[in-house]
Amino acid sequence: MDSINTEHRLTELEIKASFSEDMLDQLNLIITRQQAQIDLLLREVAELRQQAPESGAPVFRSLMDDLPPHY
Repeated sequence: MDSINTEHRLTELEIKASFSEDMLDQLNLIITRQQAQIDLLLREVAELRQQAPESGAPVFRSLMDDLPPHY
């Protein structure tokens, strides 16, 4: 009776370990994908900073420029 209980517990632990390993693999893929997205966003921010005026002074924008076309 004890060996059946031990075998059942061992099987349950193997199942949990398998699910944990699968989850770890999925999380690793997600982290890798997110890091690639972060790298892309950092490059885009750097490009936008290069396009910004270098005078350092804030650019004046008229509120009329922001009005939708139907006004």
